[in-house]
Amino acid sequence: MVYVMIYDFHAHTFLSDGILSPIELIRYAVVNGYAAVGVTDHAGLGSMARIIAEVSRDCELANKHWNITAIPGIELTHLPAVAVDEVACEAKRLGALIVVAHGETVTEPVEKGTNRAALCSKYVDILAHPGRLTAEEAALAARAGVFIELSGRRGHNVTNADVAAVALEAGAKLLINSDAHSDEDLLNPDLLEKIVRDAGLTEMQAKQVLVENPKALLEKIGLKQA
Repeated sequence: MVYVMIYDFHAHTFLSDGILSPIELIRYAVVNGYAAVGVTDHAGLGSMARIIAEVSRDCELANKHWNITAIPGIELTHLPAVAVDEVACEAKRLGALIVVAHGETVTEPVEKGTNRAALCSKYVDILAHPGRLTAEEAALAARAGVFIELSGRRGHNVTNADVAAVALEAGAKLLINSDAHSDEDLLNPDLLEKIVRDAGLTEMQAKQVLVENPKALLEKIGLKQA
């Protein structure tokens, strides 16, 4: 299928472990043909106020002058599972339009129970790279309206096919995100095609994941695409 618009709600800058500034990341997304990009740096309770404030200013500037929807957000990373809901609530209060929860990827020592905590929080929008997503977790996501990520990032993406199968069976909504840490990581048609193929999505499922679900997320957070 042809990917006319690219939506990506999970990317990083030098405010955490990426290499670009927020405005640089947004500019590269514009050049890549993005319709929307979420700037979602890693953070905990101590750093997220500063990060959200800085990202919000650059997103506002980009949205004013470029044909893209740049969205200030945050990725809550390696929190105690019991604290996810409280910190996600604070992130929204501080102005994060997208709250991503760093899920139980197989490549990092995320505390067990983080997936469930994120899916039970009304303040979390996306569960990123959830690792071995369970049927119970997928059902929670479907009921709560939390989006489940298929990751473009090496390591995190090894469970994409399993995540897709479990999520689709439960009726949970999937998104494809880059989890970019540099301009070279950003989504493009070839990479999207590979992620879709490796996840085992049909053409109809791919259209839902790449077009309809991103629009649903934008509507959920009260935004329209550029």
